[in-house]
Amino acid sequence: MDIHTADLCDQFENELHICTPMLRSFGGRSAFGGQMSTLKLFEDNGLVRKALEADGEGRVLVVDGGGSMRRALVGDQIAALAVKNGWAGVVVYGCIRDSAAIAEMDIGVFALGTHPLKTVKRNEGQADITVSFGGIDFIPGHYLYADGDGVIVCPRPLI
Repeated sequence: MDIHTADLCDQFENELHICTPMLRSFGGRSAFGGQMSTLKLFEDNGLVRKALEADGEGRVLVVDGGGSMRRALVGDQIAALAVKNGWAGVVVYGCIRDSAAIAEMDIGVFALGTHPLKTVKRNEGQADITVSFGGIDFIPGHYLYADGDGVIVCPRPLI
């Protein structure tokens, strides 16, 4: 899939919601897109692992980690699960770790930053609910596209 968010904005501006530019790209795939699944949690990545163990079918997992900069919600083992199971990407409103290893993987990963500390494992949080950050809503079943220019969402597939 050849994704250029600037071109998508030019063509579909009235249909899009554009995330505030705050996320950085860490994955080996610099552009990605797909239908969204969502998680809402805080400093606990048990549900992230559970979600990415399932068949991704080219989807994107959006993780609302509350913007925490104190622990990493995705590391190399979880990212490798996502690759193995066919996920297109992961967007984390929080931190990741093992960024050098993730940069070598064929998956898109956007996050606020990195932090070396892993999370606790309580398996608490919510799945497939609307989450909000970056000035927009991320609605399960809608579509997300990301590249070096930003992250955009739309109710329908554009590509």
